[in-house]
Amino acid sequence: MATYASRCTTRCLLRFILKKTSLTKGDWCEVLKAGRGCSTLPAGQTSTSAPWAARVGLVSHYDSLVLSGSLREDTQQRAALLQLEQLNRVMTGYTNIPIPQPKDCSQSQPTSELENQESPRPHPPHGYYIHGDVGTGKTMLMNLFYSFVENPRKTRVHFNGFMLDVHRRIHKLKLSLPKRRIGKMTVYDPIFPVAMEIAKETCLICFDEFQVLDIADAMILKQLFEGLFKCGVVVVATSNRPPEELYKNGLQRAAFVPFIGVLKEHCHSICLDTGIDYRRRKGKSSERLYYISSEPDAENAVNTLFEELAYRQNDVTRPRVLNVQGREVTLSRTCGTIADCTFQELCERPLGAGDYLEISRQFDTVIIRNVPHLWVGMKDQARRLTTLIDNFYDQKVRVVMLADAPLDRLLDQGPMTGEEARDRLMLDELGLTDEASERLTLFTADEEVFAFQRTVSRLTEMQTEQYWISGDRSQK
Repeated sequence: MATYASRCTTRCLLRFILKKTSLTKGDWCEVLKAGRGCSTLPAGQTSTSAPWAARVGLVSHYDSLVLSGSLREDTQQRAALLQLEQLNRVMTGYTNIPIPQPKDCSQSQPTSELENQESPRPHPPHGYYIHGDVGTGKTMLMNLFYSFVENPRKTRVHFNGFMLDVHRRIHKLKLSLPKRRIGKMTVYDPIFPVAMEIAKETCLICFDEFQVLDIADAMILKQLFEGLFKCGVVVVATSNRPPEELYKNGLQRAAFVPFIGVLKEHCHSICLDTGIDYRRRKGKSSERLYYISSEPDAENAVNTLFEELAYRQNDVTRPRVLNVQGREVTLSRTCGTIADCTFQELCERPLGAGDYLEISRQFDTVIIRNVPHLWVGMKDQARRLTTLIDNFYDQKVRVVMLADAPLDRLLDQGPMTGEEARDRLMLDELGLTDEASERLTLFTADEEVFAFQRTVSRLTEMQTEQYWISGDRSQK
């Protein structure tokens, strides 16, 4: 009887997910998607703006969404849009060309010589750094701003993915240098040339989820962004942390702090501190999409959901091998645009933002099974899950999850694990005080816990009817 009820529930869910809707037709769909916080253009796309953008102003469009009931009026959001609308006007027709040209890299010049080779150009406009608690509307504001900017050299990217690309460029540039001759010391800094290379490709970068977790990123950000700003690149970013709290408690943070001054010099700060998580208020909930493994018949319900989704695909159930930057990532069970994965496949292998972005491009619905009750000692897995959901959310991938704990208790700061106990013993042997140890993110999971609040908020929205409709790629 329980199995029959689960199948009925699943069929209702499938009818809801797969039903056609007029909301995907024409310009009115674009208006509604922007109001829901959906990106009207794929992340990183640099084509023309949405067709309705040229007909109304950014703030006027926001007001119309409020009047239609698609958005709830928020004075802080509207004030932020007033500032973004000014930047939008300036960015129309803005260019950072000409870019300073470096000499032959093989000459291994100091960075200072490269920086001096700069052609005169108007001073670039200030960008914006939008920060606030999860669900306060930062992504929605970025969606609206990015879709309205009429500049073909704009780029939108997740900050983590951007830094991965920066490190790849640095590595490639180093490999292109000639070998040093014995007895001759030459110093070549590749960071500024990489900044110039990026500046040749774009004049506006919109960063989603600006959060610094990696010491390798932290140590180069000042020089990298000084180069970007010197080359006339304008930056707009969203973050859960104010600038002063970036890389909080990070290793060697004193070397990172000067970057904060550079960021504040070139980007005005906008704070959204309404204390309201709009994702939790965003429309009625869809059918069951989050299952707890201890519930009766939960696994059978997920099995049935996959079988019936797969039945509508023009494919057979099979493993799929994805090629990501020369590497192969295998998913053991897929069918068409549906992937049935385990937590171990997605978060316990050394995968990163690039892998998750490729999965989101190939699949519009992903089932994630065997999600454990996460503890702070599982920092790598928690970080990967956060990155995974960030990419799925940005690409409107629909997620069904089978987990060992309720969503609001999926990550728990429980008792000290064996690994953490060993770290504590190491600190004691080094003679470090408790105050000093708290400043070392090597031994804490503060950033992971903080970032996971965003994951919970996004997974909550991903269970709503609005999100599922917007993620229906079969109608696009």
